[in-house]
Amino acid sequence: MSDWIKFLGTAGARFVVYKQLRASGGIWCHIQERDLIIDPGPGTAYRCHAAKPKLNPEILDAIILTHRHLDHTTEANVMVEAMTRGTFSRRGALFAPADAICRPEPVVFSYLREAVERLGVLHEGGCYSLDGRVGFCTPVRHLHPVETYGLLFDLPYGKIGFIVDTAFFSGLVESYRGADLLVLNLMLFDPPPRPGIQHLDVAGARRLIEGIKPRVTIITHFGMTLLKRNPHLVAQQLQEETGYKVIAARDGMTLDLASLFA
Repeated sequence: MSDWIKFLGTAGARFVVYKQLRASGGIWCHIQERDLIIDPGPGTAYRCHAAKPKLNPEILDAIILTHRHLDHTTEANVMVEAMTRGTFSRRGALFAPADAICRPEPVVFSYLREAVERLGVLHEGGCYSLDGRVGFCTPVRHLHPVETYGLLFDLPYGKIGFIVDTAFFSGLVESYRGADLLVLNLMLFDPPPRPGIQHLDVAGARRLIEGIKPRVTIITHFGMTLLKRNPHLVAQQLQEETGYKVIAARDGMTLDLASLFA
Protein backbone atom coordinates (compact mmCIF):
# COMPACT_ATOMS: atom_id res chain seq x y z
CA MET A 1 0.00 0.00 0.00
CA SER A 2 1.12 3.54 -0.67
CA ASP A 3 -1.09 5.87 1.37
CA TRP A 4 -3.19 4.40 4.17
CA ILE A 5 -4.88 5.17 7.47
CA LYS A 6 -5.13 2.79 10.43
CA PHE A 7 -7.65 2.98 13.25
CA LEU A 8 -5.74 2.25 16.48
CA GLY A 9 -9.03 2.64 18.31
CA THR A 10 -12.70 3.34 17.67
CA ALA A 11 -13.84 4.21 21.21
CA GLY A 12 -15.76 7.38 21.92
CA ALA A 13 -17.12 8.77 25.18
CA ARG A 14 -15.79 8.18 28.66
CA PHE A 15 -17.61 4.94 29.44
CA VAL A 16 -16.44 3.09 26.34
CA VAL A 17 -12.92 4.45 26.85
CA TYR A 18 -12.38 3.67 30.52
CA LYS A 19 -14.00 0.25 30.17
CA GLN A 20 -11.98 -0.30 26.96
CA LEU A 21 -14.99 -1.79 25.20
CA ARG A 22 -13.20 -0.51 22.12
CA ALA A 23 -9.57 0.58 21.90
CA SER A 24 -8.80 4.30 22.06
CA GLY A 25 -5.47 4.76 20.30
CA GLY A 26 -6.42 7.37 17.70
CA ILE A 27 -5.73 7.22 13.96
CA TRP A 28 -2.34 6.68 12.31
CA CYS A 29 -2.03 8.14 8.80
CA HIS A 30 0.69 7.35 6.27
CA ILE A 31 0.19 10.01 3.60
CA GLN A 32 2.57 11.11 0.86
CA GLU A 33 5.52 9.42 2.61
CA ARG A 34 4.76 11.17 5.88
CA ASP A 35 3.51 9.56 9.10
CA LEU A 36 1.22 11.34 11.52
CA ILE A 37 -1.12 10.38 14.32
CA ILE A 38 -4.43 12.06 15.12
CA ASP A 39 -5.73 12.15 18.71
CA PRO A 40 -3.57 9.61 20.60
CA GLY A 41 -5.86 8.50 23.42
CA PRO A 42 -5.33 5.87 26.14
CA GLY A 43 -3.31 2.89 24.95
CA THR A 44 -1.80 4.41 21.81
CA ALA A 45 1.75 3.17 22.45
CA TYR A 46 0.49 -0.34 23.15
CA ARG A 47 -1.67 -0.35 20.02
CA CYS A 48 1.27 0.80 17.90
CA HIS A 49 3.47 -2.06 19.07
CA ALA A 50 0.63 -4.61 18.92
CA ALA A 51 -0.19 -3.68 15.33
CA LYS A 52 0.77 -6.04 12.52
CA PRO A 53 3.12 -4.93 11.17
CA LYS A 54 4.25 -2.88 14.17
CA LEU A 55 4.10 0.90 14.01
CA ASN A 56 7.16 2.73 15.31
CA PRO A 57 6.27 6.10 16.91
CA GLU A 58 9.91 7.19 16.50
CA ILE A 59 9.27 7.72 12.77
CA LEU A 60 6.30 10.06 13.29
CA ASP A 61 6.49 13.35 11.45
CA ALA A 62 3.55 14.97 13.23
CA ILE A 63 1.01 14.62 16.02
CA ILE A 64 -2.35 16.37 15.69
CA LEU A 65 -4.65 16.96 18.65
CA THR A 66 -8.10 18.07 17.53
CA HIS A 67 -9.02 19.10 21.08
CA ARG A 68 -7.91 18.72 24.67
CA HIS A 69 -10.29 16.05 25.98
CA LEU A 70 -8.82 13.00 27.68
CA ASP A 71 -9.80 10.41 25.09
CA HIS A 72 -7.99 12.43 22.42
CA THR A 73 -4.81 13.42 24.25
CA THR A 74 -3.95 10.92 27.01
CA GLU A 75 -0.82 9.65 25.30
CA ALA A 76 0.17 12.84 23.51
CA ASN A 77 3.16 13.22 25.81
CA VAL A 78 4.23 9.62 25.20
CA MET A 79 3.99 10.09 21.43
CA VAL A 80 5.91 13.39 21.48
CA GLU A 81 8.66 11.78 23.54
CA ALA A 82 8.84 8.88 21.09
CA MET A 83 8.78 11.16 18.03
CA THR A 84 11.67 13.19 19.45
CA ARG A 85 13.52 10.01 20.51
CA GLY A 86 13.41 10.82 24.18
CA THR A 87 13.79 14.57 23.41
CA PHE A 88 17.36 13.93 22.17
CA SER A 89 16.35 14.74 18.58
CA ARG A 90 14.54 18.00 17.99
CA ARG A 91 12.18 16.90 15.26
CA GLY A 92 8.58 16.53 14.23
CA ALA A 93 5.57 18.78 14.52
CA LEU A 94 2.83 19.08 17.12
CA PHE A 95 -0.47 20.71 16.12
CA ALA A 96 -3.16 21.53 18.67
CA PRO A 97 -5.67 24.26 19.61
CA ALA A 98 -4.35 27.00 21.87
CA ASP A 99 -6.25 25.78 24.93
CA ALA A 100 -4.54 22.38 24.65
CA ILE A 101 -0.98 23.67 24.71
CA CYS A 102 -1.15 26.96 26.60
CA ARG A 103 -1.70 27.80 30.25
CA PRO A 104 -3.31 27.31 32.67
CA GLU A 105 -3.69 23.58 32.02
CA PRO A 106 -1.83 22.37 28.90
CA VAL A 107 -2.16 18.71 27.97
CA VAL A 108 1.42 18.53 26.65
CA PHE A 109 4.27 19.15 29.08
CA SER A 110 6.46 22.20 28.47
CA TYR A 111 9.70 20.24 28.06
CA LEU A 112 8.05 18.19 25.32
CA ARG A 113 6.61 21.24 23.57
CA GLU A 114 10.16 22.56 23.47
CA ALA A 115 11.47 19.28 22.01
CA VAL A 116 9.44 19.40 18.78
CA GLU A 117 10.80 21.16 15.75
CA ARG A 118 7.50 22.88 15.07
CA LEU A 119 4.57 23.79 17.28
CA GLY A 120 1.47 24.71 15.31
CA VAL A 121 -1.55 26.35 16.94
CA LEU A 122 -4.79 25.32 15.25
CA HIS A 123 -7.42 27.97 14.59
CA GLU A 124 -10.55 28.36 12.51
CA GLY A 125 -9.75 28.71 8.83
CA GLY A 126 -6.10 27.77 9.33
CA CYS A 127 -3.99 25.88 6.78
CA TYR A 128 -0.83 23.94 7.64
CA SER A 129 1.85 21.99 5.82
CA LEU A 130 4.40 19.28 6.56
CA ASP A 131 7.53 20.01 4.53
CA GLY A 132 5.32 21.25 1.70
CA ARG A 133 4.30 17.64 1.03
CA VAL A 134 1.17 17.13 3.15
CA GLY A 135 -1.24 19.99 3.71
CA PHE A 136 -4.37 20.23 5.80
CA CYS A 137 -6.85 22.86 6.92
CA THR A 138 -9.07 23.38 9.95
CA PRO A 139 -12.02 24.93 8.12
CA VAL A 140 -14.42 25.60 10.99
CA ARG A 141 -14.50 25.41 14.77
CA HIS A 142 -16.73 22.58 15.95
CA LEU A 143 -19.57 22.87 18.47
CA HIS A 144 -18.00 21.22 21.50
CA PRO A 145 -17.32 22.33 25.10
CA VAL A 146 -13.63 23.00 24.37
CA GLU A 147 -11.81 24.47 21.36
CA THR A 148 -12.18 21.74 18.71
CA TYR A 149 -11.25 21.50 15.04
CA GLY A 150 -11.78 18.90 12.37
CA LEU A 151 -9.26 18.38 9.57
CA LEU A 152 -9.42 18.54 5.79
CA PHE A 153 -6.50 17.10 3.81
CA ASP A 154 -6.17 18.08 0.15
CA LEU A 155 -4.18 15.30 -1.52
CA PRO A 156 -3.28 14.69 -5.19
CA TYR A 157 -5.91 11.96 -5.49
CA GLY A 158 -8.71 13.51 -3.41
CA LYS A 159 -9.78 15.21 -0.20
CA ILE A 160 -10.04 13.51 3.20
CA GLY A 161 -12.16 15.12 5.90
CA PHE A 162 -12.11 14.27 9.60
CA ILE A 163 -15.18 15.59 11.42
CA VAL A 164 -14.43 15.00 15.08
CA ASP A 165 -16.47 15.62 18.23
CA THR A 166 -19.23 18.14 17.55
CA ALA A 167 -22.93 18.77 17.55
CA PHE A 168 -24.47 19.10 14.10
CA PHE A 169 -24.62 22.55 12.53
CA SER A 170 -25.06 23.52 8.89
CA GLY A 171 -21.60 25.10 8.69
CA LEU A 172 -20.07 21.62 8.76
CA VAL A 173 -21.70 20.80 5.43
CA GLU A 174 -20.33 23.92 3.76
CA SER A 175 -16.89 23.49 5.29
CA TYR A 176 -16.38 19.84 4.31
CA ARG A 177 -18.27 19.76 1.02
CA GLY A 178 -16.04 18.20 -1.63
CA ALA A 179 -14.46 15.67 0.71
CA ASP A 180 -14.08 12.36 -1.12
CA LEU A 181 -13.47 10.38 2.07
CA LEU A 182 -15.19 11.47 5.28
CA VAL A 183 -14.12 10.07 8.66
CA LEU A 184 -16.94 10.86 11.04
CA ASN A 185 -16.98 10.67 14.85
CA LEU A 186 -20.41 9.22 15.56
CA MET A 187 -20.93 8.76 19.27
CA LEU A 188 -24.71 8.69 19.71
CA PHE A 189 -27.50 6.70 18.11
CA ASP A 190 -30.37 8.87 19.31
CA PRO A 191 -30.33 12.64 19.95
CA PRO A 192 -28.53 13.67 23.16
CA PRO A 193 -30.56 12.81 26.28
CA ARG A 194 -29.93 16.23 27.81
CA PRO A 195 -28.62 19.68 26.80
CA GLY A 196 -24.87 20.24 26.70
CA ILE A 197 -23.91 16.91 25.09
CA GLN A 198 -22.36 18.19 21.88
CA HIS A 199 -21.85 15.03 19.84
CA LEU A 200 -23.27 13.70 16.60
CA ASP A 201 -26.18 11.28 16.47
CA VAL A 202 -27.31 9.18 13.52
CA ALA A 203 -29.73 11.84 12.27
CA GLY A 204 -26.94 14.43 12.24
CA ALA A 205 -24.59 12.01 10.49
CA ARG A 206 -27.23 11.40 7.83
CA ARG A 207 -27.58 15.14 7.19
CA LEU A 208 -23.81 15.51 6.89
CA ILE A 209 -23.44 12.64 4.44
CA GLU A 210 -26.35 13.87 2.31
CA GLY A 211 -24.96 17.42 2.29
CA ILE A 212 -21.24 16.70 1.84
CA LYS A 213 -21.78 13.79 -0.60
CA PRO A 214 -18.49 11.94 0.06
CA ARG A 215 -17.64 8.91 -2.04
CA VAL A 216 -17.00 6.95 1.18
CA THR A 217 -17.80 7.69 4.84
CA ILE A 218 -16.11 5.88 7.73
CA ILE A 219 -17.93 6.11 11.07
CA THR A 220 -15.88 5.74 14.25
CA HIS A 221 -15.54 7.00 17.86
CA PHE A 222 -18.55 5.05 19.11
CA GLY A 223 -20.35 5.65 22.38
CA MET A 224 -22.40 3.11 24.32
CA THR A 225 -25.63 3.67 22.39
CA LEU A 226 -23.86 3.09 19.07
CA LEU A 227 -22.16 -0.06 20.30
CA LYS A 228 -25.47 -1.45 21.55
CA ARG A 229 -27.00 -0.88 18.11
CA ASN A 230 -23.99 -2.50 16.33
CA PRO A 231 -21.93 0.03 14.32
CA HIS A 232 -21.89 -2.28 11.29
CA LEU A 233 -25.70 -2.26 11.16
CA VAL A 234 -25.79 1.51 11.70
CA ALA A 235 -23.41 1.94 8.76
CA GLN A 236 -25.66 -0.24 6.62
CA GLN A 237 -28.67 1.84 7.64
CA LEU A 238 -26.90 5.11 6.77
CA GLN A 239 -25.78 3.70 3.42
CA GLU A 240 -29.32 2.63 2.53
CA GLU A 241 -30.81 5.96 3.60
CA THR A 242 -28.24 8.23 1.91
CA GLY A 243 -27.18 6.20 -1.13
CA TYR A 244 -23.50 6.78 -0.27
CA LYS A 245 -21.05 4.09 0.84
CA VAL A 246 -20.68 3.96 4.65
CA ILE A 247 -18.27 1.71 6.56
CA ALA A 248 -18.04 1.18 10.32
CA ALA A 249 -14.42 1.30 11.49
CA ARG A 250 -13.00 -1.58 13.54
CA ASP A 251 -10.10 -1.52 15.96
CA GLY A 252 -6.96 -2.16 13.94
CA MET A 253 -8.64 -1.62 10.56
CA THR A 254 -6.35 -0.33 7.82
CA LEU A 255 -7.70 1.49 4.76
CA ASP A 256 -5.73 1.55 1.53
CA LEU A 257 -6.54 5.02 0.20
CA ALA A 258 -5.65 4.11 -3.38
CA SER A 259 -8.31 1.40 -3.42
CA LEU A 260 -10.92 3.74 -1.94
CA PHE A 261 -10.25 6.43 -4.53
CA ALA A 262 -9.89 4.03 -7.47
